[in-house]
Amino acid sequence: MSNRVKKIHDFGQSVWLDFIDRKIMDTGQLQKLITEDGVRGVTSNPAIFEKAFSSSSDYDEDIAKLAKEGKSNDDIFYGVAVEDIKRAADLFMQVYEDEVKGADGYVSLEVSPRLALDTEGTTKQALELWKAVHKDNVMIKIPATKEGLPAIQKCISEGLNINVTLLFGLERYEAVTEAYIAGLEERAAAGKTIEYVSSVASFFLSRIDVLVDPLLKEKGLDNLKGEVAIASAKKAYEIYKRVFSSERFKKLEEKGAKPQRLLWASTGSKDPAFSDVKYVEALIGPDTVDTIPMETLEAFRDHGNAANTLEEGLDKANEVLTKIKEAGINIDAITQQLEDEGIEKFNKPYDKLLAAIEEQKQKASV
Repeated sequence: MSNRVKKIHDFGQSVWLDFIDRKIMDTGQLQKLITEDGVRGVTSNPAIFEKAFSSSSDYDEDIAKLAKEGKSNDDIFYGVAVEDIKRAADLFMQVYEDEVKGADGYVSLEVSPRLALDTEGTTKQALELWKAVHKDNVMIKIPATKEGLPAIQKCISEGLNINVTLLFGLERYEAVTEAYIAGLEERAAAGKTIEYVSSVASFFLSRIDVLVDPLLKEKGLDNLKGEVAIASAKKAYEIYKRVFSSERFKKLEEKGAKPQRLLWASTGSKDPAFSDVKYVEALIGPDTVDTIPMETLEAFRDHGNAANTLEEGLDKANEVLTKIKEAGINIDAITQQLEDEGIEKFNKPYDKLLAAIEEQKQKASV
């Protein structure tokens, strides 16, 4: 029987794994996911690293070594994380150098969530991490906050690959495409090559429904439960197609630029009433990426159905968004709330991570 996860690629979508730790690299599990499931990239975030650090002793030695060098807890974290990212990037180099060079094979590392509202700090750290990893197939993650947008543009103009994260709303998504295109234009105007600059815009899904669904219930719109995130994503894909088929982008394309693909993030179902592969199945389509948590990937391998669904039901998507607006649900306010909470959700594990490093340091110095 053919592998269900691999079948997603038949429809032009790339599957990336939303997880990293040393164990899956040491045991050969990550290589197996590349070979058997056709996984074509990896994304990480502070919460993923916090889990890796606190659930195993794999990192203790490195933490102790960097602590002896008098490094700060932040520097210790990034020192250790960069090594993992480098290793994963080497594993994915074969994918990066596949048929179309640079189409896939990326490994993402995020700037500190504490910098989410700091343009200069974000830009500075993104450039530092890019230099530290020093791999063509790394992507630096920058949040799509208002303060993140100029940092995204600047980093694109400097030739970095950027994974734009924490994206919830359609208006902000359009601003993200603008930052990407403006960054490429700046780079091209300076006479620099734009051929290998790559970027994805990570549109977060299930969290939208977590917030909207209780409001739908209040308004007697129970039948729209679990529909708003998917409707928003389908509308985002319409924006993607419009922006990247524009005359403005065509000029860059002639110089080798690639469209900034939409990436579906937060695709694990948070509501037990939903199918555990709901968000993956609903948004399969060409020139997109889906970054999938391990348990969702395993669920899809077991019982997922791969079909070209992304451009189906666009009328329904419009209808859903119209209905919630008519019911007085302000989606812009909700997406702003999600962004604020998203920063908080990454700051918490980051603080926990630094506390775990502090604990390791104390143990090591005893």
